[in-house]
Order: sequence, then structure tokens, then C-alpha cells
Amino acid sequence: MRVFRLSSEKYKNDLSGKGAEIAGGRWNNKGFSIVYTSESRALCTTEIAVRTPLGILPLNYFLIEIDIPNELKIKELKLTDLPKDWKSYPHSNTTQQIGNAFIKEGKYVILKVPSAAVQGDYNYLLNPKHKDFYKIKIIKTSLFNFDKRLFIK
Repeated sequence: MRVFRLSSEKYKNDLSGKGAEIAGGRWNNKGFSIVYTSESRALCTTEIAVRTPLGILPLNYFLIEIDIPNELKIKELKLTDLPKDWKSYPHSNTTQQIGNAFIKEGKYVILKVPSAAVQGDYNYLLNPKHKDFYKIKIIKTSLFNFDKRLFIK
């Protein structure tokens, strides 16, 4: 399976999850390493757009294409598995607790979660501390130019 990630140039080859560990996110508290990826380039773009203030065009971003071997098992969360506030803004700590538990449990390398930004699409969260994480590889990185219409008033 191929998944995608958008990252600044400095981190284009980094799948450590350190950024999420430092900042936290919808699916993890600070202190928990996790790598956020998406099922498509378009979803990656949307995920960046919803976190970027209007009027600021992200520059020097790279699209990272990542290969996940089919042999790796994926834990999938369905909408019915999630608390009612799972896609609230700002995000609730209930989803962070779910992601933290996924990391702590260490049973799966990948957690498939619904996107809060695009109904019907999915993000794939990667556990960089899992024993099989080394099987996940960056296939390609390429400069990515965002369409200004998404960010400029």
C-alpha cells in the first residue's frame, strides 16, 4: 500500500514521529511518537490547509510517498468505534487517548482512522516504535507546490 505525507524540506526524510511527539495532535498527546500519513495527495493537502492560517501559503514542502508492505497488519477504527466528539475542533483528548493506547499497546504498526477534514477518507497513523516499522520505506520525495487558492483570501 502507498500512503502520502507532506512535510517541510528539513523533515522530508524523517519518519521518526518526533514532530508529533513534541507538538501532539488529534491522535496523540505530547510525548507519544506517531507518524501521520494519508491515503491520497489530496487528503494530505487538505490536512495541511485546515491547520494553516488563511493568508499564509506553505512553502518548501515535500510530498513523501511511503510504501507499507501488505504483510503488515492494520488496525482500523470505524466511525462506530469512535466517541461522539472525535472530529471536534479543537480536537478532544478522547482521540488522543485512542492514539496513545495504540502506541502503548504496540500490537500494530498502522492505525487506520477516518479523516476529520474529509468525510469518507482515511489517514494512516504509523507507530515508529513498533518492531516491524523498519519495513516501511520512503519511496520518493518531491517538491510540492500548494495551490494559492486554498490559502490566500
